[in-house]
Amino acid sequence: MTAQPALKRREPAMVEGEFVFTEGDFRKIAAMVHGDAGIALHETKATLVYSRLAKRLRALGLASFHDYCALVAGHDGVDERQKMLAALTTNVTRFFREPHHFDHLRDKLLPPLLAKARAGGKIRIWSAAYSSGQEPYSVAMTVLAAAPDAGNLDIKVLATDIDPNMVAEARSGIYAPALLAGIPDDYRRKWTAPSAHRPGAVQVAEEARALITFNELNLIGDWPMKGRFDAIFCRNVAIYFDDDTQGRLWSRFAPLLPVGGRLYIGHSERVAGPAAACFEPDGITTYRLSKEAVR
Repeated sequence: MTAQPALKRREPAMVEGEFVFTEGDFRKIAAMVHGDAGIALHETKATLVYSRLAKRLRALGLASFHDYCALVAGHDGVDERQKMLAALTTNVTRFFREPHHFDHLRDKLLPPLLAKARAGGKIRIWSAAYSSGQEPYSVAMTVLAAAPDAGNLDIKVLATDIDPNMVAEARSGIYAPALLAGIPDDYRRKWTAPSAHRPGAVQVAEEARALITFNELNLIGDWPMKGRFDAIFCRNVAIYFDDDTQGRLWSRFAPLLPVGGRLYIGHSERVAGPAAACFEPDGITTYRLSKEAVR
């Protein structure tokens, strides 16, 4: 009697739906996202991963997550891999989110910096992983409120995000009116106006846009910046990283701040790891660099 070949056992679906999505598929996607962006995807996020990427499978006409994983892992899948990352990145933000940070910036950090800028110095602020741009525009409006002559001073806000779509959207400064809810009324009157390019939308004023440079940047990749920043905003981003990646991020920020520079982070984040010894608390989720950090 001839022995029958063993049937390959089919891996059970991790999420029931239109496409087969196995634990193996999830592990491959999680490994790519972690390697590309430092984001740690736990199995509890399987349904979220399925729902967001199922749209990509439909758009590409693919039959399974197995096929999708093969595509984004290959040489021909570079563009789609970027789209996968964008689909899995949570772009939740709003103007003046966690307003205590902007109060701190206005009341504690800016006054001495502006005095220095008016004496010929410079001010540099970095908004890291800003999503759709509300954070750097909130920074710019705060600066303008404190210094209406900011356009005549050496003041620059660097705004970076990993998603090129977010960079393009933020650079335009155009938003639906409903998204302006967090902007103080006097700021809104001064620095927003109906968009000439998108009917029914609102655009941030050129005065605020001129203070900001928008660039694409991966926080776990290479950083081209050589100079230091007086303040760094990196809020509600590190929570998506594992502990080791968070520690490396804080350690990379520290040398880019002078003693007295501030780091503003998200409400559920804390500076930990080796860099913690260089920082001291200076308000709610606000840290002051207390001693020189080694580059």
